Amino acid sequence: MRIALGIEYDGTDFFGWQRLTEGPSVQAAVERALSRVAAQQVQISCAGRTDAGVHGRCQVVHFDTEARREMRSWVLGSCSNLPASVAVLWAQPVLDSFHARFAARSRRYCYHILNRPVRAALDARHVTWERLPLDAERMHAAMQGLLGAHDFSAFRALSCQAAHPRRSVLGASVRREGEHVLVEIEANAFLHHMVRNIVGSLLLIGRGEQPVEWMAQLLAGCDRQVAGPTAPASGLTFIGPRYEAHWGLPAQVSQ
Repeated sequence: MRIALGIEYDGTDFFGWQRLTEGPSVQAAVERALSRVAAQQVQISCAGRTDAGVHGRCQVVHFDTEARREMRSWVLGSCSNLPASVAVLWAQPVLDSFHARFAARSRRYCYHILNRPVRAALDARHVTWERLPLDAERMHAAMQGLLGAHDFSAFRALSCQAAHPRRSVLGASVRREGEHVLVEIEANAFLHHMVRNIVGSLLLIGRGEQPVEWMAQLLAGCDRQVAGPTAPASGLTFIGPRYEAHWGLPAQVSQ
């Protein structure tokens, strides 16, 4: 039987999503919890890996098991065996042809910037602080140059293991909500550190240190050394993937 789960997590205390030989990972925590519920070893596949310190609003995974449990039991049983920073939101059976990674049509991220003179206290684990005023309208205009299919080498980490740097950005926006600036981006897939590297360049544009056109120039130049620095992980949240409606997954992750 194949089962899909939606998972929420605070990535601050983890070394990333992927299971490691040393150090805590979200994947290992979820697999341990599921294995206890199933009373047998469980391994999961996810829609998209996240880096150390990056959060997940609705990561989607799937796993195969011979254990027969109610969907409610998978949710509540897993949550009772997970650390407080990880929760299973929902569980449902899916066709054997469903794959959390390969069936996903796109992935969505949100980068949260607290833009005020004083650093965060309550939200410190989930935002990046920028004390200098940011022009969200300039940042939004710059982001529009990323729409479409491009070579994103300018925003690709040196350690990226992707086969090629071409990605298709389906949506990109920046908006201000009071003291908060939210950067949202949706693409078919992402390169390692791609969103954080884009935000690092956007901050320079938002502060007026670079023109709006600079983002498109960076993209065309394909030179990571010219682009802005990598923004901190704390502000980044993987909102989740999107799947075609025929898979029957919750509206949160369906198109």
